[in-house]
This record gives sequence, structure tokens and C-alpha cells, in this order.
Amino acid sequence: MINFDEELKKYHPSLELEDAEQAIYNQDMKDMVDVMLKMTKDGAFGTESSKQH
Repeated sequence: MINFDEELKKYHPSLELEDAEQAIYNQDMKDMVDVMLKMTKDGAFGTESSKQH
């Protein structure tokens, strides 16, 4: 049987929309474009792809 008092103690309200947006946007996350740009800048793709025929 469900103990409602125990379940209410575990409850944490979800973030409001504005708070959630701030929590998401304040993280420094990289997307694939950032990764690809860094790889090309660092030369991770090698020189073979830039050789002319």
C-alpha cells in the first residue's frame, strides 16, 4: 500500500519555466558544430582531406 506521508516527503517541485531555461542556458555544452570546428582548427582530420588531386 502507498504511504502518502512518505511520498509527500520525497516530493520536490519541478523548476518553473524561467528557472529551467536559466539552468539549461547557463551550462557550457558543446554541440556537434562546436566539436567539428575545434577538430578542423586543431587539424584532427589530417591533411589528406585537404590535398589537391
